[in-house]
Amino acid sequence: MAWNAAAGLSQDYSSIRFMFSNEQHVWKPSIYVENSVEDLSVITDLYTPMRMRMNGKIRWSTPAIYKVNCESDIRFYPLDYQSCEIRITTAGYTAIEIQLQLEKNPVSLMYYTENGEWELLSVESEKPQNKMEDGELFTKVIFRVNMRRRPLFHVLNTMFPVALMAFLIPMAFKLHVDSGEKIGYSLTVLLAYAVYLSMILENIPSTSVSICFISIYLASTLAVATIAVLFVIIVINVYHTSEDREIPSALQSFACCLQTCFCKRRKKPGQKRTKIEPMCMQDNKPIEKTPDVGDDVTICEEELTWKELARLLDKFFFIVFMATITMSTAAFIVIISLKINQY
Repeated sequence: MAWNAAAGLSQDYSSIRFMFSNEQHVWKPSIYVENSVEDLSVITDLYTPMRMRMNGKIRWSTPAIYKVNCESDIRFYPLDYQSCEIRITTAGYTAIEIQLQLEKNPVSLMYYTENGEWELLSVESEKPQNKMEDGELFTKVIFRVNMRRRPLFHVLNTMFPVALMAFLIPMAFKLHVDSGEKIGYSLTVLLAYAVYLSMILENIPSTSVSICFISIYLASTLAVATIAVLFVIIVINVYHTSEDREIPSALQSFACCLQTCFCKRRKKPGQKRTKIEPMCMQDNKPIEKTPDVGDDVTICEEELTWKELARLLDKFFFIVFMATITMSTAAFIVIISLKINQY
C-alpha cells in the first residue's frame, strides 16, 4: 500500500505521512524464535500498532521477553564468558516467498542499560545458508550476544573466602593434642567447606557438559579436609597410646627420617651450628652413632616415645597438607588468571 506521487493516484495524499493499523487488517509474515524454551509459537501482538509510511514500508516493533536455549561454558565460573544466540526463522513460508534481511546495524542498544553482574562485550548478527527441510529452502537470521561476568563481586565473595578457608585445614596439626580442640577444629573446617560448596553449586548452571574449575577445586579441597580429619584421629590415637606398648620398627625408621629433617639444636650465643645426626634403629633398639674426634654431634632424641612420635607426625602432616593446599590454590589462580587475560 502506497500513496506517494509515484503510486499514480488521482488525488494527492502527500500531506498524510503515515497511518496506523494492526495485524488484523495488515498482512505480516509468520516468524518465530527457533530456540525458544517457553513458547514456540509465531510472534504476534494484536495491540501493537503498525506504522505504515507513504512509500509502502511498514514498521512493526513488538515488545516481548524471550527465553532461549543457550549452551553455557561454565569451566571458568565465576569469571566466565558466555555467548548466547537468538535464532529467528519463518514458519510455513519458503525462501522464495519470504526473505529475512539484516540491516546495516541490526541490533539497537538504545534502550540497553548496564547490568551489575554481566558486561556486554558485543552483539553480532549473521544470515546463515538456507536450511533444507523436506526439499524446501527456508531463511533464517541469527543474533549472537557475547557477554562476560563481572569479576569483582565473585572474587571478593567466592574465590577469596574459599582460598582463605583452604589454608585453615593444615592448621589443625598446629593444635596440641592436650588442648582437646584438635578434632573439633578439623570437623568445623570440613563442615564449613561442605556448606560453602553447596551454596556455590546453587548459583552454578546445572550442566554435565562442562565442569567449572572452582567446583573441582572445592571438591578436591573438601577431600583434603576429610583426609586431614582422618590423620588428626591417627595422631590423637598415637599420642594417647600406652608407653608400655612397643613402637613398631617401621614407625621407628620413619621417625628416624623425620628427626633427620626436623631436629634442630638450640645453639647458645656465640656457639657454632652443630651437625645433627638422627637416632637410628638396630634390632628394634635405638643406637647412637659414635662421633669422630673433633666432630660436634648432637643426637636428636635418645629414646622415642609415643607422644614424641605424635609430635613428629603433626609436623610432617602440617608440611604435607600445607604444600598440597598451596599448590592446588596456586594452580587454580593461574588457570583463572590466564583465562581472564584472553578476554
